[in-house]
Amino acid sequence: MVDAPDVVVVGAGAGGGAVAHALTAAGARVLLLEAGPRFDPVRDYPQTAPDWERRSFPAPPGSRGAVTFGDLGACDAADADLASWTAAQPRRAPPARREVTGEGYWHVQGWGGTTLHFIGEAHRMHPQAMRLRSVTGAGVDWPIGYDDLEPFYLQAETVLGVAGPAEAGDRWRSAPYPLPAHPLSPGARRLAEAGARLGLPWEANARAALSQPWDDRPGCIYCGQCGRGCPIGDKGSADVTFLRRAEVTGRLEARVNAPVLRLHPGAGGRIVALDHLDGDRVVRVETPVLVLAAGAVQTPRLLLLSAGPEAPGGVANGSGHVGRHFIETLSWLGTGLVPGLSGTHLGLPSDAICWGLNAPGSVPGLPGGCRFHAATQERGLNGPVAYGTRVVPGFGAGFKAALRAGFGTALSVGAMGEKLPDEVSRVDLDPEARDGMGLALPRITSVLGRQDIALLRFMAGEARRLLAEAGAVAMAEEGGSWDGFSATHVFGTCRMAARREDGVVGPDGRAFDHGNLWIADASVFPTGGGGESPSLTVQALALRTAAAILAG
Repeated sequence: MVDAPDVVVVGAGAGGGAVAHALTAAGARVLLLEAGPRFDPVRDYPQTAPDWERRSFPAPPGSRGAVTFGDLGACDAADADLASWTAAQPRRAPPARREVTGEGYWHVQGWGGTTLHFIGEAHRMHPQAMRLRSVTGAGVDWPIGYDDLEPFYLQAETVLGVAGPAEAGDRWRSAPYPLPAHPLSPGARRLAEAGARLGLPWEANARAALSQPWDDRPGCIYCGQCGRGCPIGDKGSADVTFLRRAEVTGRLEARVNAPVLRLHPGAGGRIVALDHLDGDRVVRVETPVLVLAAGAVQTPRLLLLSAGPEAPGGVANGSGHVGRHFIETLSWLGTGLVPGLSGTHLGLPSDAICWGLNAPGSVPGLPGGCRFHAATQERGLNGPVAYGTRVVPGFGAGFKAALRAGFGTALSVGAMGEKLPDEVSRVDLDPEARDGMGLALPRITSVLGRQDIALLRFMAGEARRLLAEAGAVAMAEEGGSWDGFSATHVFGTCRMAARREDGVVGPDGRAFDHGNLWIADASVFPTGGGGESPSLTVQALALRTAAAILAG
């Protein structure tokens, strides 16, 4: 236990872990409060169990924050070609309005946060994506540029042990990746060959999974189960990287199962204390410096829940921007069956990627870009249960024969693209739903505009073209954001800005309204990028924020 912490951090995911690492390494005493539990890889990720494929990432008590959903937008029947379907389920009429798919918002509360079940893509933003407004006239610009983040990207990649290609592409680097890229799986090689013929270059994806032993962690064994939790610790989740390093300093006190209830602003705009739960007991903690890193849903919720005489509209909400500009990631997935191709179920998830249409303005007629990636393992088609459930229709002897003959020929392409911020999409407090403490739950409202639909249609078309070129003779399933809200990557609800009237925090992550309050998670993103996975940028921003805190 640390006495009288210098800094209190809320949230032990990508941002909170990186902040805690940087501050403790510099000698600061840090108290880290995490709403969820610690996970035990041996107990929680038993991938040698016979029922491994039926196990998703575990959800022990307290590891999911409840959310509700507001308006998710209408589904225009004219766009029904974007409806989701699988070969084993009859196509149904598209819903009149977008529906929540599964949990809708896929996140984890726990020691390591959502990095515990992420795939491990470790992407830098495209430099031009941070200047979207200047380049295309749409969206907004970031108040910082790629040059400002590059040194912190490199720091984060070194802690994680990122494995990536030798060529930097559009994202210039001051040093090579720490580790060489992983070898491509059979499915990824087929997509790269098809892409080359279509003028869409593919490359090894930058992955926070070790291609060699690194920092007392073993190399990847290519079990392909990154999304179910890594049992050996090669995946660069925050618990085995930033948080492990912070704990060994002896300057980190961790309190798990400790959800924060509210912040207390005081005179002069400082946040003087916060309340968190310890079992049934409410504990008040003084906050000399406070860093919020609870994510783009829970961070604005906490700020809004803390409204009071000193902050009538919510903490840090003098500009009225807290909760606004919510951005989801546009996603599409297509799976085709490729006769003669075998072993598509093998290898590392998302091991190959195509950045050829990622830069702003690279999709004809649209401002935001998109990317494509190998997605068979990520879609769960690396096991016979998923293959038989979704891809093979029928039953009995014919079903068994088709399953044996076809397993390993399913090839999936995933696509992610830039959704533009708008005035409707936001996180606010549900006027009716409450948690066990009687506090309002966060409510997600997210709608798609015509440019978003147009980009989805473009992504679907390119995915179909890639699969056809790869030899797919039949499609087995398709789907995306048009009729279902299902997001892991969400942004923008406390966005950074150069001016107080345009955002919640300044370029270094400090709140405009409170001198000792900083935010270090994806809520500060002004835009979401052209399909880049956000964890590495969250960590780079958090390391930059930690440097600003240390500089005073």
